[in-house]
Amino acid sequence: MINRSSKESIQQKGLVVIDGPAGSGKTSSAKELARILRYRHLDSGALYRATTFALLNESISIGSWSSLQMADFRNLNLQFLPQGNHIKMFCNQAEVSSELRSAEVTEKVPYVASLPEVRQWLLDIQRNLGSSGCLVADGRDMGAVVFPTADVKIFLTASLEVRATRRLRENFGDNFSKKKIEEEMVLIRERDLSDQNRRYSPLVQAEDAIEVDTTKLTFKQQLEVLAGLCEDLTDAQ
Repeated sequence: MINRSSKESIQQKGLVVIDGPAGSGKTSSAKELARILRYRHLDSGALYRATTFALLNESISIGSWSSLQMADFRNLNLQFLPQGNHIKMFCNQAEVSSELRSAEVTEKVPYVASLPEVRQWLLDIQRNLGSSGCLVADGRDMGAVVFPTADVKIFLTASLEVRATRRLRENFGDNFSKKKIEEEMVLIRERDLSDQNRRYSPLVQAEDAIEVDTTKLTFKQQLEVLAGLCEDLTDAQ
């Protein structure tokens, strides 16, 4: 269930990162783990979704996205503001957190996430948000790129079928067919290939990350494992 790689010692800085492929449960796990630890939660995927939303909202031609520079993204009037135990997303001073899961944003976000200028821009923002510690951040390159000195690095995995089922359950409850699971598996497999093979900051497991396979775990069991990996941090509080 758990595969520990080389790093065993945990420093006391209060920064936990959870990486993993689409549908692995990293965001829901990170959010709940942050609540348990009384840390703030950073969903890096939401930052990329907010950027995608802003580009669409500004009616910037998709064909020109790859030629945009850092200054263009700074001018999108996006704000990522820590509030309580999470980060709220604002575009043109209006909160947009609830609009980031639209079909159009979901379709375009993998492309936006592959753009080097976007990744560099958001890299600085994420590091700034994590500079004070007491943070649980989830994504696809948190441990290897964004926070390479994080105190606890976790890499979540699960079987493709389980990941597809979990993703559908999030969106439809239990109201979906086996055929729908197969269709979702195809979509997740395509996303995996895209994430793993993109040129800049691909999905990667940090060398010193602890791999946790959640295929046979309930969500409660999964959280117990993750909280156990952070025991040294809670002991220091």
